[in-house]
Amino acid sequence: MFFHETSWPHHRYYNIAFEKGIDTTNIIYQNIKHVPVLHLQNDKKKNNEDELKKGRITAILNIIPQADSGYEVKLRTSTASQKDIGLLRSVLDSRINDLERQRHPEQKPFATVSEILSYKERPYHMIDFFLPGMIGFSLIGSAVFGVAFLFYSLRDTLVLKRMYSTPIKKQYIILGESIAKVIFNLMTVVVLIAFGHFVYGFFLAQGWITFLNMMILSFIALLVFMGFGFFISGVSKNQNVIPIYANLFMFPQYFLSGTFFSKTALPAFLQPIIKFLPLTAVNDAMRNVAFEGASLASCWSQILILLVWGIFIYIITAKFFRWE
Repeated sequence: MFFHETSWPHHRYYNIAFEKGIDTTNIIYQNIKHVPVLHLQNDKKKNNEDELKKGRITAILNIIPQADSGYEVKLRTSTASQKDIGLLRSVLDSRINDLERQRHPEQKPFATVSEILSYKERPYHMIDFFLPGMIGFSLIGSAVFGVAFLFYSLRDTLVLKRMYSTPIKKQYIILGESIAKVIFNLMTVVVLIAFGHFVYGFFLAQGWITFLNMMILSFIALLVFMGFGFFISGVSKNQNVIPIYANLFMFPQYFLSGTFFSKTALPAFLQPIIKFLPLTAVNDAMRNVAFEGASLASCWSQILILLVWGIFIYIITAKFFRWE
């Protein structure tokens, strides 16, 4: 098989599925299946129709033999996935054109691509992708930097040492400072959601229930990210290294966790890795809750990832946190 990657419009990935009972022996199926930028949904536990409605897959493909020995590649799509349909069709047209040049250089086209809009769901707008990413961006940045600088400064000025010598239990000292940070950051999330919803039309699938679910996810994410802030404040020898340590943790996630652009734009070998990053879990859960109206229970895998990270970082932090 020959794959002319330079003919594809964008080096990103498109999630697709094939209709049940499709003929898997024909040449069109075999070539589409092996195009690197097409990711085939073959998880039997997932309902392809539901995935299509929610925009998680771009199209469901059917390959129909024609009377003239040609084929029609029919795409079933939804309004939730319309942003990728044009590019997907370009990829398919390019692959089919390559096949035609190889097998039928002087004949009429032996395959065409057509589209059927199966589901008229709410269109997936840019703000529906962008705002959850910005919430995750805000939470991880303010939690890590805020806690790291605060507790390093308190320790460096001997305030923590003085607090430690008072009758107040030391866990109450940590808890008091942490609650203040949590409240401030949750207020920031409220402002972001309200601004996005009323100004840009950010979609809250179930209204106030969705809003509350997003706040709960934000609270869990804050607890985890603050753990990294505590850890950084404990291992930092001076204030100058705090931004370095913080960015080593945060910066890769900004680009790997679907904050500014879809994770499908990243190479396939990274996909199994990036789904376990804490910021990926936050972004994915936020988007599922906000646009799809998913419950917190349905986001159990993302919440579990956050809880595992939280337990891990607080165990490590307990060994490095210093009062003076």
